[in-house]
Amino acid sequence: MEGGAYGAGKAGGAFDPHTLVRQPHTILRVVSWVFSIVVFGSIVNEGYLNSNSGGEKFCIYNRNPSACSYGVAVGVLAFLTCLLYLALDAYFPQISSVKDRKKAVLSDIGVSAFWAFLWFVGFCFLANQWQVSKPKDNPMNEGTDAARAAITFSFFSIFTWAGQAVLAFQRYQIGADSALFSQDYMDPSQDSSMPYAPYVEPSAGPDPAGMGGTYQQPANAFDTEPQGYQSQGY
Repeated sequence: MEGGAYGAGKAGGAFDPHTLVRQPHTILRVVSWVFSIVVFGSIVNEGYLNSNSGGEKFCIYNRNPSACSYGVAVGVLAFLTCLLYLALDAYFPQISSVKDRKKAVLSDIGVSAFWAFLWFVGFCFLANQWQVSKPKDNPMNEGTDAARAAITFSFFSIFTWAGQAVLAFQRYQIGADSALFSQDYMDPSQDSSMPYAPYVEPSAGPDPAGMGGTYQQPANAFDTEPQGYQSQGY
């Protein structure tokens, strides 16, 4: 973006919701937000089954409470993280400091990559526990669709968060436009717009007054009267 820094224009402009919703990283955040709802919603609603021997509930993933707890925790925290960075996306064009914009983009890279890793771990964990689950623990096949949905959308979330990290890295590579910096922060050797030294016309002869300077020939020869006419009184 011309005159902008780290993928956004100069601060002070009016908030444009249409521009915000069309940005690729904003779209991925919304998609990741929806996926997180599906994951923790599926586990909370149908991931715990009633035991045949009593009123206790057990996790549908191989009766391992850690699997359900991990899926719910990652889903809820990812949900909140998406909301936080959606708010940051809306506020980002109003940030006037280039350093603060750089910190925001770097945090986006780190957080998105971290969540992609957490979703990868969650997918592997849930898929493994679902594979080793015993059919006798759930003879009625209750909640199987919800369990598979949580695994599937955990897998999809890996790519949405990884995509956010890639887009944030691209914004970091864009950096800041040079127009936002003062001359004190610019390298003069890299500035091709610096003017050249003015051209000085060589002297036309010695200084008749002997002042040590150079004698410049008049720009118009008709501005001075020839000496011969002065001697004849014209």
